[in-house]
Amino acid sequence: MSPTHRASPPPTLTAEALLAAQHKASALFDEVVGRGLICPGKLESELTREIHELARSRFGLRRHWHKRIVRSGPNTLLTYHDPPSDRRLLADDIVYLDFGPVFEAWEADFGRTYVLGQDPDKQRLVADIMTALDGGKALYRAREDLSCGQLYDYVAGLAQPAGWDFGAPTAGHLIGRFPHESAPASKQRLSIRSGNELRLREPDAQGRQRHWILEIHFVDRTRGIGAFCEELLTLDSAETGTRRIGAVSGTPDGAAPRAPRRMNAAGNR
Repeated sequence: MSPTHRASPPPTLTAEALLAAQHKASALFDEVVGRGLICPGKLESELTREIHELARSRFGLRRHWHKRIVRSGPNTLLTYHDPPSDRRLLADDIVYLDFGPVFEAWEADFGRTYVLGQDPDKQRLVADIMTALDGGKALYRAREDLSCGQLYDYVAGLAQPAGWDFGAPTAGHLIGRFPHESAPASKQRLSIRSGNELRLREPDAQGRQRHWILEIHFVDRTRGIGAFCEELLTLDSAETGTRRIGAVSGTPDGAAPRAPRRMNAAGNR
């Protein structure tokens, strides 16, 4: 949809609205954890429906701008576009959520990974994606001329030294007032991917600041596990008080997961 067909909100309003939407998405994830919804024995499709119903009843949510994703175990290797089989969560599983709720016409895109059980490799994987997320955001703040391709190459390059592979051909996309700016004839131009020379701070056709989501997807193809996280790149989540939740450990006997500890801005627990 062309942005010329609607009034442009002031930049400060756009930033505040996007931060508020992300804060609500984070609060939704906190509710999911707090209610013990991520638990062994549940199908991914069941968890998806439960989160959707919670979003409707608790937050009045009526619209998502992209499909709702819950992936566990080997399905965490898959990207957004890959069709997974419906899978039942296990007691020692790894699970990621990727939801794109729309709050009062403003899009959020929020993703986190959770660990059931005490597997140290899975817990390290979750910690490493959060560290990479922070590293990508730090690079964006430090480099005024940073391009989409340069950011992708940087965050993808953080995977292998940590013992993982980067699991996706992209590492982010635009976000905004629903529906956000698109380029149907050249979809790759508005995504964070290798070789894209578009500067992240280049304004849109109306001279407005673009806002981006940063996505991190690390995988271990040998073990068949992956971890995913995403949040606003261009606005700092610390400004919203957003909790940097990354992992939830279940009890060894498969009971409901307990609430996560808070994660500070550096991604450390």
